[in-house]
Parts: sequence; structure tokens; C-alpha cells
Amino acid sequence: MQQIMDLVERNSYADARALLQQMNAVDIALVLEELPLEQSLILFRILPKDSAASVFSYMSIEQQKYVVENITDREIRSILSDLRFDDTVDFLEEMPANFVKKVLRHADENTRRLLNQFLAYPENSAGSLMTIEFVDLKKEMTVKEALKRIKETGFDKETIDTCYVIDNERTLEGIVTIRRIILSDENDLIKNIMETNIAFAHTLDDQENVAAMFIKYDLFSLPVVDNENRLVGIITVDDILDIIEEEATEDFQLMAGISPVEEAYLKTNTFTLAKHRIGWLLFLMISATFTASIVQQFEDILHSSVLLAAFIPMLMDTGGNAGSQSSTLVIRGIALGQIDSDDIGQIITKEMAVGTIVGIVLAGTNLLRLYFISKVSFTIAVTVSISLFFTVLMAKVVGGILPIAAKRFNVDPAIMASPLITTIVDAAALMIYFSIARSLLRI
Repeated sequence: MQQIMDLVERNSYADARALLQQMNAVDIALVLEELPLEQSLILFRILPKDSAASVFSYMSIEQQKYVVENITDREIRSILSDLRFDDTVDFLEEMPANFVKKVLRHADENTRRLLNQFLAYPENSAGSLMTIEFVDLKKEMTVKEALKRIKETGFDKETIDTCYVIDNERTLEGIVTIRRIILSDENDLIKNIMETNIAFAHTLDDQENVAAMFIKYDLFSLPVVDNENRLVGIITVDDILDIIEEEATEDFQLMAGISPVEEAYLKTNTFTLAKHRIGWLLFLMISATFTASIVQQFEDILHSSVLLAAFIPMLMDTGGNAGSQSSTLVIRGIALGQIDSDDIGQIITKEMAVGTIVGIVLAGTNLLRLYFISKVSFTIAVTVSISLFFTVLMAKVVGGILPIAAKRFNVDPAIMASPLITTIVDAAALMIYFSIARSLLRI
């Protein structure tokens, strides 16, 4: 990469082109990403025609847009003709409407019609992910006829590992792998070797559910059908890997109290980053005022025993951490399809059991530390330790319940993660602490 960048700085584009020809398309796109847009455009335009479209598909949206805006109509047509159909759809989905119209003008009528159809599917749906580049067979074909069709049509397909069996109305009837076809007798009929008990998605299914199907059934590709069970496309595992990464990133951001940002961190504008963070911070800051009002309500207890205030941070931090542990596990279980809304009873039971064990260990350790090491009075040590036990128990249950409640109300469970859980648990922990202190210390 450094060698190519040095050649570009010396304007030795022919030598840089020779080096690029020896590289993988993904690595070429990464090199272009490191260069200023003007220089990356020059390098892109001198790439061999057979690799330009592949490199284009791995470029960032910003670079793709810059390239298309600065190349000739003939070059645009060349890229569109060589670009895989699903990559074309992905590219156009990120572009403004006027830009899409400009690009579509350079596509042939049939491609334009198909692209408009795919662009009409809702964002993040199975329809927006699928490609039409697959091999279809008829069940009346022999293995010999199927192999002939695969050889005739398979070169430009996304995959030939799995072939899809359809009838004259394009209704999906089954699938058959290329391995099964090759190993079968050439006179066998496809209907005798195809698999009919298959997983499939509908065009309007959410991409997160589609990703879960790939994980559940260990798929490399998945057929997509319309409302009449007609095969309209397939989704391949390379697109699903991108979705899994995208969904995981979004969950991490929500769990950190950040509105999702699609662009890479270093390429995101400072004000954009601030805008996506400040909303949650304001909400959490305002919600944290509830803890201040709780402290004010129990001011008489703090005046009677100022030492109690020293243990508030420990109780709140431990409660927040305990709740975050539970919510993280439940959120992950929901994402993997291992936990459903109907499992809320089991979650409460399990978290109460876990909270009891963890609470006893933490409270017992804390009692020994306060009484024997810190030399705190036995009554206060017991007060803090009992409060710690119930705080942990409460936090575990709350951390387990909130993500399930969010899912039941069609809210992303990741929202109910560390920041929000901590805020709720903090307020509850103070109520528990001061109530137990008032009872045991008779204040």
C-alpha cells in the first residue's frame, strides 16, 4: 500500500496500475480509501475494465458517489453492466433521489425496471437485500439437463452452490445443491433428488430476522418469495455478514447511549457525533435528578448518620453493574433468537436465583470488610450489607425484565442497556438503602 501511495505521489500511475493488478479487489479499494479523492479517481480510471466494477462494489459510499459524478457516461454504463445486481441496489439505496435518476438513465430498460422494483422494497427488508442472480431449474429436468443449464447460465450468477427448483409460475418447489447434482446419475430427475423441506424468507421480512435464519439453519444462501410463494430472489451469506456487523454495531451504540451512526468513526463529522450523543446524555442527566430528589427526601437520615453517605456510590455502582450484566445477557439472547417475550417468567426466576447467590456473596464480603477492616459500627455494617443484597437482587431482576419489556413493545432491547438500567437502578437502590437505614437505625 505504501509503495503504491509513493508511486502516486510521483505521478507514476503506470507502475501503480501494474501493482494494483496483482492485488485483490478488496485491498485495492482499501488503498483508494487512503488516497485523496482526486488521486483515487485517477487510479480507479486506469484499472482494468474487468476489475473496476468489483473494486467499485467495495468502495465507501462517499467514494462511489464521487467516482460516478466524475466519470463519463460510457464508464458509468460499463460499471453498471459489470456490477452484481445486489451491489447495484446497495449502492443506489444510499444515494439521493436525483443522483439515482442520473445513474438509472445509463441502465438498459430491463435493468432499470428491476432496479426500481427492488428500490421500492422497505429499507432493511429481505427484498432490499436479495439478488436475482441465481440458477433456477425445473423438477422435470434430468441431472444431465440441469448440468447443461448450470453451465449455460451459471457464469454470471451470484452462486451456483445451491440451485432453486420452480414451476412454470415461478413457485418455489425445492432446492438442490450442485454437489448432489454432480454425484447423481445423469438420468435421475431433479424432483427425485431435490429437497422440499426448506427455509425461505418473504420480501418484507426484517433483515435481522433473516440474519437469525442464516445462523439457525447454517445457510450459505436463502430463497426469498413473494406473497404468492413465487421465487423473486435469493440472499447470500456475504450480505448477511454485513447485516450482522451492522446490527451488532447499532446495538453497541444503543447500549452505550448513542444514537446509531452509520459512517466510520474517523469519517464522521464532529458535530454529527455530538448530535448523536447529546440527546441521550441530556435524557440521562435529567432522569438522574430523580436520585437527587430521593436523597433530599431522606435528608434527615443523612444528618443523623453522615457515615451512610459514604456508601452511596458503592451501592449505586454495584447495582448498576449487576443490572448491566443481566441486561447484556438477555439482549444477546434476544438477538440470537434464544429468548422470546414469553420467557419472561423463566428470566425472572433465573435472575432472582442468580441475584440471591451473588447478593449473599457480596453482602457477606462487604459485612466482613466494613466491620473488621474499616471498623464501622456493626449496625451500619449490617445496614449497608443488607441494602447491598437487596440492591443486587433488584438490579438483576430489573436488568433481565427491561429488555424483554422493550421487545414486547417493539422497541430495540439494546436501548435498555447500561445507561438506562443504571439510572433506574440508582434510584431504586437509594430507596432500598434509606428505607432499610430508617428501619434498622430507627431514625
